[in-house]
Amino acid sequence: MAPEGTQSALGQNYDPKSSGTITWHDAVPNFLEGNDTPRAYLERCLETIEIREPTVRAFVSIDIEVARKAADKATIRFKNNQPLSAVDGMPFIVKDLYEVKGMPTELGSPAMRGYGGDKDCAHARAMRDGGAVILAKSVTTEFGSSDPGPTRNPFDQTRTPGGSSSGTSAAVGAGFVPAGSGSQVRGSILRPAGYCSNFALKPTFGALNRLGGHSMAPSQSVLGIQAGAIEDVWNTAFYISSIAGGDPGHPGLFGEACLGSAKNPTRLVRLDSLGWDGTENETKAKFDEFLGEVSDLGIEIVSRKDDPDIEAFEMVLRTIPDFLGDMFCWEMQWPGKMQRDKGEQFISQAILDRIAHGETMTIEDYRRCLDMRQALRDSFETVRGKADAFILLSAQGPAPLASTGIGNPIYGDVTSCLGAPGYNLPLLEDRGMPMGIQIMGFPHDDFVLGQIGKWFSEEFLG
Repeated sequence: MAPEGTQSALGQNYDPKSSGTITWHDAVPNFLEGNDTPRAYLERCLETIEIREPTVRAFVSIDIEVARKAADKATIRFKNNQPLSAVDGMPFIVKDLYEVKGMPTELGSPAMRGYGGDKDCAHARAMRDGGAVILAKSVTTEFGSSDPGPTRNPFDQTRTPGGSSSGTSAAVGAGFVPAGSGSQVRGSILRPAGYCSNFALKPTFGALNRLGGHSMAPSQSVLGIQAGAIEDVWNTAFYISSIAGGDPGHPGLFGEACLGSAKNPTRLVRLDSLGWDGTENETKAKFDEFLGEVSDLGIEIVSRKDDPDIEAFEMVLRTIPDFLGDMFCWEMQWPGKMQRDKGEQFISQAILDRIAHGETMTIEDYRRCLDMRQALRDSFETVRGKADAFILLSAQGPAPLASTGIGNPIYGDVTSCLGAPGYNLPLLEDRGMPMGIQIMGFPHDDFVLGQIGKWFSEEFLG
């Protein structure tokens, strides 16, 4: 059974305005008024999961008994008009790169089968302390890399949900839960969110606490949130940051607990990046048409054709492949060797090849990579003040067939390498499938960027 407005085959009825995702923030008033309860909300989630999880396969583990007990406690608090937080009672899932008490943390790898389960990672503990209902661990790719798990796209079961946040993306897209956690090194939050019709925040680097995550995460990995509404994305992310902070040495998210009023942008910078070269023609046409609609609303769109500074920045963005792969191979070789010592039969050839490549590198090679990334970030400053935000695609086309992999993360490389915040906005349809639009700001612009995202949501989704 597909969500309302969709079918299970490519090229049929997907409509971004009726995607089938569910929301939380707008259910809270009903809890306070006694017209609904967190326990009843959870049971509706479980009914959807029972019907669709056998084909979507978003979860690696689930604990319904613990979830029901947490929902019952939240129901009592709402009855007494004493909710703990904005996430009290909210069903929430955690990407299986992070620890959750009572569930193993297997990292999508047979080498980690049955590992852990004795404690919560920072963001799971923060959510639990706020009364959230930790329901399940979501499927990820091998060590958060490119070898896919069993999860399928909820809008077409022959297609990938993306990766590495595959389970969370598919679960939110299928209407299983209103929100869940993901992480991104290249495009692992924004791309799968685009494939699965989710709102998502890849925050400023370090803004959400990753402690309790896996040891093979490269240096630019970030924790993020996916949800069925941009309000739930922000409310959840800001709550986690307010309780657990950011990564050690980072100040967390700035802003307010709720987005409040939408912010109408006046000027946007269109970015092509290296991703445009391989973008499918139909997707290019959809994006160009969309930008035309934005322009018709009185928003000025500027690009490399209009400003030599933007053109120069676009050219520096094309250097990302010159350092990114080598940087990751160097950073993963030491934790990778520990996994390899358990037996090469437990690890894919792609991971083994990356470890082996890292072993051929020197510290000078790695420093060159870091210097190139820093040069990219320095170049970013040359376009500060050009507009309210940047706008680009989240992926090069609709979700590809699962048999071909998890899709190219190239558009996500932009925000990831810059350490900048980015939101996926599920605004469009492309050949019967979800098509995500990405907006990006400068580091610590997360809140204002979310208000701009809310404007897009209200304007294009109603």
